[in-house]
Amino acid sequence: MLNEKEKDMETTSTPKAKVLKPTEGKAGFLGSIGVRFMIGGDETDQGFSLVEHPMSPRSLAAPLHRHNREDEYTFVLEGKVGALLGDEVLVAAPGELVWKPRNQWHTFWNAGDEPARILEIIAPAGFERFFQELSDMGGAVKADPQELGELAARYELEMQPESVPGLLERFDLVMGEPLAGGWTPDGR
Repeated sequence: MLNEKEKDMETTSTPKAKVLKPTEGKAGFLGSIGVRFMIGGDETDQGFSLVEHPMSPRSLAAPLHRHNREDEYTFVLEGKVGALLGDEVLVAAPGELVWKPRNQWHTFWNAGDEPARILEIIAPAGFERFFQELSDMGGAVKADPQELGELAARYELEMQPESVPGLLERFDLVMGEPLAGGWTPDGR
């Protein structure tokens, strides 16, 4: 049997279970794709974070970049998602998982003519705050280049903004727009 102090410690150190409904979670726009914040590092003892990225048709998510602290795992919910991982190009369909390990140059995009939606698991947590700050700046397209560079440096993210025109041409992509009706393809 637990005494009062042990009961108090158990309730304060154990995160509460939760259900996040399709219309819940803070949403934003990163400049070419959307973001919905689902689970932050504060809820997982900084083990991982989880965001959803809705992507308009044929939209590039980001310039070539690499994370020096995090691995990313992309689980495709809807649509087709292309990825450039180093020199390898692949396309993932619903139910498939793409692993983007730290220190590897990569980018990804909606490879189809319909909206796509992915879950992005980031481990360890922390990079979800980059997404929040970027969204607050109006997204990568609207952000002041110097401020964007400073933001990337704080999160140990290396980016190659000059790669965008070549990626758009090579993979027949556009800079995405927020999806009509909300941050998910069906407007939930």
